[in-house]
Amino acid sequence: MDRRQFCLTTLATMAAWIGSFAWSADLVLAEVCPDTVNPADYWVSEKLDGVRAYWDGQALRFRSGRRIAAPDWFVASLPKAPLDGELWMGHGTFERLSGTVRRTTPVDEEWQAVRYMIFELPEAEGDFTVRAAAMRRLVVHVNRRWVQAVEQFRVADRFELQQRLDAVVAQGGEGLMLHRADAAYVTGRSEVLLKLKPWQDAEAVVIAHQPGQGKYAGRMGALRLRTPEGLEFDLGTGFADVVRQTPPPVGSTVTYRYTGRTAEGVPRFARYWRRREPE
Repeated sequence: MDRRQFCLTTLATMAAWIGSFAWSADLVLAEVCPDTVNPADYWVSEKLDGVRAYWDGQALRFRSGRRIAAPDWFVASLPKAPLDGELWMGHGTFERLSGTVRRTTPVDEEWQAVRYMIFELPEAEGDFTVRAAAMRRLVVHVNRRWVQAVEQFRVADRFELQQRLDAVVAQGGEGLMLHRADAAYVTGRSEVLLKLKPWQDAEAVVIAHQPGQGKYAGRMGALRLRTPEGLEFDLGTGFADVVRQTPPPVGSTVTYRYTGRTAEGVPRFARYWRRREPE
């Protein structure tokens, strides 16, 4: 290869690489469901613990915009219009799912277990009641077992909402989503979309590893974390043995769960959940 050909090839490679990141979409993001909300005004669905996936009409993408290397057969029947949803394998399968969908070369056998669960039609006209009906019609038209609409249902009051939440959590689910029935499509965080869970979760950056003592001697005892607000605290529970042996590295981002905060803002009963994989 002569120098000119080498330069052209290099430029083409760089252009393709840059193009893979030169994408963005404003997506709807959920707020925490307040106690004062009237759930009768909302459609309710299970909050799936999967990987958010936006279909731009040509490719599946992570929320960051990076392209998901899905098999051609998986996306061949999807429409040209944008879709928003969750890649999902079922309850308790997040780690396996994450490994599957983040491969640069898809493995067909692994993708056979993945479903694309659609929960929104970005930029579509009509309120959410209209869009929910359109999603149901769309999956019937697509007619592929791995393309499904997230089930939407109505509840009468807070008591029935709590019953539904308890049932979902008992089955290994994460919580519920509430989407206002009369809302047009919007982007960003809004009370149009609410999340309801028996716990809260947040992310923080690992800034140090605290050595373990007693039965954890020779392994990680706790992670020293820094929140986006600058608060630092130690997270010492919720770790499997394999995580204590090979903890998330300094500089990585982890998700933890908690049930409230102290007067100083420190999360109460915080437990490690998982490491956030870069997108």
